[in-house]
Amino acid sequence: MPQNNNKINTIQIANAALLPEVIKLTEEGHTVTLSLRGVSMRPFLEDRRDKAVLKSPGIPRKGDVVLAEISKGHYVMHRITAVDGEHITLLGDGNLIPERCMASDIKAVATGFYRKGRNRMDSTNGVKWRIYSAVWMLLRPIRRYLLYIHRHLFIKKQV
Repeated sequence: MPQNNNKINTIQIANAALLPEVIKLTEEGHTVTLSLRGVSMRPFLEDRRDKAVLKSPGIPRKGDVVLAEISKGHYVMHRITAVDGEHITLLGDGNLIPERCMASDIKAVATGFYRKGRNRMDSTNGVKWRIYSAVWMLLRPIRRYLLYIHRHLFIKKQV
């Protein structure tokens, strides 16, 4: 029986180098699937576990999860919590302090996520994602406590 001895090599590229290329692809009309780095969208999106499907942004809407350049070369993937003309307020699901940017700083919008190693995408237009988003936004006043519990009960300690 033949054996598959192929190794999968993984390379890591700094966001400052990778994300401008991702943005260029979305501007050309491509959809890009990107492995997530960071913990700002916890507890539902995890560092190095989940993937986001990104496309070129349209008109920013409250509730959208977007890739934004909040300062030169510094990108975040957060949810839009408020739109006031061209002024956008962003907040990561795992963050307590909002960040602000201009509508022109939004470089891509997430259309879905591959979570927990699944092969099926959770669409941001799906009922499941929309309910989760609405509930999580309503829980903002107690988010600090929920995140503390999540961090201490569910996050494996790095050794």
